[in-house]
Amino acid sequence: MNNSVYDCVIIPLNKIHNRAGNITIVEGNINIPFDVKRIYYLYDIPGGEDRGGHSHKELQQLIIAASGSFDVMLDDGINKKIVKLNRPNYGLLVVPGIWRELMEFSSGSICLVLASDIYNENDYLREYNNFKSFRNEH
Repeated sequence: MNNSVYDCVIIPLNKIHNRAGNITIVEGNINIPFDVKRIYYLYDIPGGEDRGGHSHKELQQLIIAASGSFDVMLDDGINKKIVKLNRPNYGLLVVPGIWRELMEFSSGSICLVLASDIYNENDYLREYNNFKSFRNEH
């Protein structure tokens, strides 16, 4: 697997502002590099709790702090980096084969995730040792 944490980049999303507020539009295969097949969001996360703690074999994701802020720790088995998300018009592209952990959620934060495919349990690597083996084999 050639993907690294450096392939996980922040994508600016168009923000349209007027006196009534802001709107941000995400269009699959236009301003993000995949067609969106699944959308989910995390909310009401208790203080001190982390989310994620897995990798995907093929799935791509765009992670957005729709409200509040949180950190995303990315790990490719060699390199690690932490990205703080705190603006709803920026998304973090997470490519396949990257371990991710979401942490340090602010009170009331909402994590919006756009995914390149429907849910498939077989695409998940939920144990870090299995993730490392997968990275070494691919």
